This record gives sequence, structure tokens and C-alpha cells, in this order.
Amino acid sequence: MPTSAALRAHLLATGLAGVVATSRERSLRSYRLFAARDPRALMGLDPEGAWPQPELLALMARKCGVLDDPRRTSGQDVIDPDLTVAALDAFADRLAEAAQRGEPVLLGTGHPHRLLGFYAALADALSAAGCTVLTPAQGRCVDITTRFGLRTHTLDYARGVALVREPGVSRPGCETGAHTHSPLPVRTVLAAAAEAGGPLPGLVIGDHGWVCGAGQLGFEAIGLADTDDPAPFVGEAEGTVSVAVPLDDAVRSDYYRPLTRYVLNRACLSQ
Repeated sequence: MPTSAALRAHLLATGLAGVVATSRERSLRSYRLFAARDPRALMGLDPEGAWPQPELLALMARKCGVLDDPRRTSGQDVIDPDLTVAALDAFADRLAEAAQRGEPVLLGTGHPHRLLGFYAALADALSAAGCTVLTPAQGRCVDITTRFGLRTHTLDYARGVALVREPGVSRPGCETGAHTHSPLPVRTVLAAAAEAGGPLPGLVIGDHGWVCGAGQLGFEAIGLADTDDPAPFVGEAEGTVSVAVPLDDAVRSDYYRPLTRYVLNRACLSQ
């Protein structure tokens, strides 16, 4: 099992932290959109604070380690690996609590091509520990605004992890899905669970709209977020999101395996 020092080295070697692929231009654009309350950047969050761009940049510097210098407008962004390790520790500790309590859990991702394996391993471990892995609303349709306009997506689960599939993808259970920041899928799932009389999740695990949308509705949520996704970190600062882990969320899927082993080992969930 990787130690925190070995994990830190892995984060730097793979670009999960340190100098990451996410560009400074992309991150600053996201901060501008968030400050303007653009739904694409809010991911379902309804912040209490005003969060103007300078304040948001300062927050991201504290939470992620990005440069707190508005004059730096180009190049690659930076994530402090020590902040990533500390957040993964908090993430793992909350998983351990869920396992000890036998809480129902919901896992969902807007990055299925990259992060499905990470979340699926958590789902397997939590299920083995006695947690119910929830799968409500499978097959339901969700209308999501994309760069191509409004598109109807289908909710599905792969290895216990919720995702949405693009129009025309009709193979339930296959491990491909659409990239999305929308909170509409998690709202649909939680509403379906409530309509069925429960159970409701004691913990939601994921990214993008899955974390922010669930947290905004009052469900405890933890997840992963990149430097161009300020919403989970604002949610964490305001208490809407319990843990936001800073890392590059779009590297090769196998690069997340040491993170999986580290988190499950710390949570005493290794199988």
C-alpha cells in the first residue's frame, strides 16, 4: 500500500498534482463564470457569498495551491500535492465512517471515462463493508444543456456508479458515458429515491454536479475536483460540501489506482 510520501511522488510523476494539464486560461475563465453566477460553473451550487473573482482566486490558492496572482493569465495551472494528500486523508476518513455506520451511499460521476474505476472500487469496498450502494432512477431520461443545445440523456449505473449516457447509446451497464457538469442527474436520482420511500444516501461520493447538486440539497457529499472547478471548493468553504480533493480529473484512468489503494487502506476497506 502506498505511503503518503509515495502517493505524493506519484501525484507529481503523473500530473495529478504539481504542474497539471489544466490551463491557467481555462481556470480563470471558470472563475469569471462562477463569479457571474453562470450555471455551467455553479454545478448546482447556490453560494451564500458573493465570491468575486479575486476572492475566488484566493480561495483556490488556499484549497488547491494555484498561484494567487491575477497577472498570471497563461500557462499551466498548479496543484499543491500536500493539499491533495491531506484532502484524500479526509476523504478516506469519511468513507471509514460510512462503512462503520453502514450508511447507504450514492456514487456518481461526470467523468466516467477517467474516474469510473476509482469510484467503482469504492462502491465494491463499501458494499462489502455492509453499506447499501443505491441505484435509483436507472433508465430515467434527463434533459441536459450541452454546447450542442438541449440533449436528452439516460441515467444508468456501471459497477454501482451513476452516470448519464448520450443519445443513441443504448447498452445498459457498459462503461462509457457522457462528460457533464450538470446537477440534474443527481436531483433526478435523489427525487426518485424519495418517491420510492427511500433509503436516501447518508453520503454522496462523486464529482461535478453530483457533489455540488447533492450538497446543495442537504446531503453530505465528498468528491474530486480540478482547478477549473471552483464550485466544490466554494461548497467546502461554505459547508455545503464536506470534502473536495484537488487533483487533475482527466488524466489516464490507471493513474488513479494508487489513489484508490491509498484511500481504501486508510479507510480500512482494503479487500
